[in-house]
Amino acid sequence: MDKKPIIAITMGDPSGVGPEVIAKSFMSERMPDCHFVVIGSSTELNKALKMIGSSYEAVAISSLTEQNLSRQFQSENHYIPVLNPQLVELKHLKYGQVSKEAGKASIEWVLEAAKMASNKTVDAMVTGPIHKEACVLAGYKDIGHMEILQKYANSPLVATMLVANNLRVVHMSTHKSLAKAVEYCTRGNVLDKIKLTDTYFKKWGFESPKIGVAALNPHASDGGLIGNDEETELIPAILDARSQGINVEGPIPADTIFNKGIKGEYDAILAMYHDQGHIAIKVYDWAKSISVNLGLPFIRTSVDHGTALDIAGKGIADPTNMLEAILVAYSIAGNGILPTKMNT
Repeated sequence: MDKKPIIAITMGDPSGVGPEVIAKSFMSERMPDCHFVVIGSSTELNKALKMIGSSYEAVAISSLTEQNLSRQFQSENHYIPVLNPQLVELKHLKYGQVSKEAGKASIEWVLEAAKMASNKTVDAMVTGPIHKEACVLAGYKDIGHMEILQKYANSPLVATMLVANNLRVVHMSTHKSLAKAVEYCTRGNVLDKIKLTDTYFKKWGFESPKIGVAALNPHASDGGLIGNDEETELIPAILDARSQGINVEGPIPADTIFNKGIKGEYDAILAMYHDQGHIAIKVYDWAKSISVNLGLPFIRTSVDHGTALDIAGKGIADPTNMLEAILVAYSIAGNGILPTKMNT
């Protein structure tokens, strides 16, 4: 087989916009020159392809072979191989509706892609959006991609990083309540996330990545007038990291640090909780913001939007997010490099 990277794309919740944004991505001239396999339902992908007027054809395969992959470049109809593990059935699926059936399928597809990425059958996985309520209805307790994949891979320390152009934000935590997220910001945990960020950015081609740590409290606590977490937890963690040769500074008030990141003053910013980082990224560039996981034994990128059930099946979903996630996965898998600027 040739040296082109192989990327698995999970469909996400089939009742949402996942099939549509995947279909539209395949029609884009910006799709990278590599091999793809969609993990999901060929029926649902063909429905999406037909809806947008595409001549592409999604074809069900039972296994990933060189012949299946090479046909992508030989078929006039732009053959797209689709692998549906254990033949997950979708008998009562409807666009825009939360269902146990869709929740089970979306999780099974994620686990199949994780298995393929773990055993090096594919070089990276890109995930479409899943619906947390549907996953719970299907009996799953781990409701987020990162939690599912961390458990599958038995990875002790992981982090979610959102990327939009040159703004890259690693999160201390994601799916925790605000109260629990604050409790999690201890000296040891902050140091661990700084070190994880430094390790990955060096692996991605940043010689001495400059990391900025966002403050937890308003105004970085104003010398202890508004909380003391900076003094007791964040500053000691930053000093510990510096003593280990890591180029890190902070804590810097959140309303300042993200502007600095946009200007390119930091290679990465460590946000203290979900909304602190997510709001900054999504206000900066909603369409192009994507997710990259740190700490997993394989490459995983993802769209940074939900299932958008309200517009599912209408042909109006924007594929930019999915396309950016694919391009970043391709860059890391093919070159070992995290792009410093997203394509336009």
